[in-house]
Amino acid sequence: MALIYSVEDDEGILELLSCSVKMANMTFQGFESYADFEEGIRKQVPDLILLDIMLPVVDGISILKLLKNNGKYKKIPVIMLSAKDRENDKVTAFEFGADDYISKPFGVFELVARIKAVLRRNQSESEEANSSTIIKASGIVIDIERHTVRFQNSEKNSIINLTNKEFLLLKYLMSNPNIVLTRDRLLETVWGYDFLGETRTVDVHIMSLRQKLHDNGDTPTLIATVRGIGYKFVYYD
Repeated sequence: MALIYSVEDDEGILELLSCSVKMANMTFQGFESYADFEEGIRKQVPDLILLDIMLPVVDGISILKLLKNNGKYKKIPVIMLSAKDRENDKVTAFEFGADDYISKPFGVFELVARIKAVLRRNQSESEEANSSTIIKASGIVIDIERHTVRFQNSEKNSIINLTNKEFLLLKYLMSNPNIVLTRDRLLETVWGYDFLGETRTVDVHIMSLRQKLHDNGDTPTLIATVRGIGYKFVYYD
């Protein structure tokens, strides 16, 4: 049974989260402050964390950074919850390693579905990590076992720093070179869910990937936009 932690200072929302998670036959533990959460996670590591952004004393983004910089906790999937729905807020959360971002107010069934989707993806990644696989295309090298990405002709220690979702997105694109992948398909495969309007999440991650891969028009296109459909990874010999 999955253990879900939530850091949320609003008692009403915390109660809603508790009921939603328990309804899905998962275990729930809520914390109203970072101090309480820090004490709780030291005692037991959860399977997933629901993290509010607007928290007193230590905000959600700061907590996210602390988690992802800690070797013991960095692989715990994190879903950000926030009343802030601006694109740059989402970009910031994803940039620092969030696995998903849900805007308030949210529906109970959508919340549960997205928790399950992230848990499934995390389990799949853990199983995949047991096999050594290298993907090479268009000068990019992905080492799945080591979870690294680099330019083929660069020094071995010249790693392209990607968030977990950016890594998974690039891996899926490179595993299907020159094939047009719709936003819905990318969303379903990489994030594990398909909700109307959420395809903007894919666009945000593609934009970030292009910047990190130096795919800015000065070099041959790596990730091409197929207008009205989606994206494809362009394979070069």
